[in-house]
Amino acid sequence: MTQLLKQKLAPQKLSDIILAQLEELIIEGSLQPGEKLLPERELAKKFDVSRPSLREAIQKLEVKGLVTRKQGGGTFVSKNIMKSFSDPMFDLMARSSESQFDLLEFRHGIEGMAAYYAAMRGTVTDFDQIQAKHDNIGDSQLEDDFRLEAKAVYEFHYAICAASHNVVILQTTRSMAELIIDNIEKNLTVLAKRPDVFSKNTDYRKNLLDAIVSGKPQKAWGASHRHLAFIEEVLLKLTQENSRMERSMRRM
Repeated sequence: MTQLLKQKLAPQKLSDIILAQLEELIIEGSLQPGEKLLPERELAKKFDVSRPSLREAIQKLEVKGLVTRKQGGGTFVSKNIMKSFSDPMFDLMARSSESQFDLLEFRHGIEGMAAYYAAMRGTVTDFDQIQAKHDNIGDSQLEDDFRLEAKAVYEFHYAICAASHNVVILQTTRSMAELIIDNIEKNLTVLAKRPDVFSKNTDYRKNLLDAIVSGKPQKAWGASHRHLAFIEEVLLKLTQENSRMERSMRRM
């Protein structure tokens, strides 16, 4: 019993404390996949610890596969942290028209939750970042490049996820980045056939932004759902119109 108490009361190693803090930075997105860590000397100073303790913590991160080291090039957050999401099934989903609607339904859930918690928990810094990403969408539209615009729209929603301060929402959205960007790009390509949709889409996005920065969770959730429901409705109508046209062409 005495031995068990001694084990429970044993002080935590400094390297394990540093390890936990670095892991938290990775989980919350402060350290991104592929990002280079500060030089050892600067990092030790930032954590106010000795370099041997920091070095031991980084070695433990490396064993876990969370960081990689390049000889003479520094230490980087592993790019393969979310490799389980880089699955051939995701490529199939990206090419399936039916899966595109399934993904839109998924976005209803994830983006609605993100908007709700961003409005509830977001800081002034978070809101400034969301506003900046929103403005970037307008800049990207000037380039007349749907892929570029899709990436800008994704970054806007990713900023909202970051402002939710929910690591599961953040990491899930990050892990599915390419799939979501593909979905947005395909939607934009189809929606371009309806010029009247552009201004409405912009208004819905602006309403979402306003609800979040004004700190109104329920309103933000509703704005997110109305925006995606509008896109889904237009896509369904256009799909039905295309189907009718194809049938007519076959008869001819």
